[in-house]
Amino acid sequence: MRYSMLMVTVSVALLSVTGARAQEGDATAGATVFKKCAVCHVADTDKNKVGPSLNGLFGRTAGTHPGFSYSPAMVEAGKSGLVWDTASLRDYLHDPKAKVKGTKMAFPGIKDDTEISNLEAYLKQYSK
Repeated sequence: MRYSMLMVTVSVALLSVTGARAQEGDATAGATVFKKCAVCHVADTDKNKVGPSLNGLFGRTAGTHPGFSYSPAMVEAGKSGLVWDTASLRDYLHDPKAKVKGTKMAFPGIKDDTEISNLEAYLKQYSK
């Protein structure tokens, strides 16, 4: 009986750790996902392209990166309290035009949650 309880406890612990890691994402895989974004954005430098730099994205108020001309909708989203964190970025990446109606970002979004988790892990490397 004790052996069975020990096995169940160990199994639950291992599954919890594995699930947390899967949710955290893989930065290497995220670099591949970022190629979809790299046409308009950079993450490793603070230079804007067609889209704003994503360097230091986490914790930034939406519509505030210096030197970038945001849509009025994105600026208003920031003034209304949108700050980029994993939850807000995940919502935005699923459907940018639904999260910020009037955004000028033409990207249709990423539907796969694993890809988003990997992309978040990649971007977090540049938000320290």
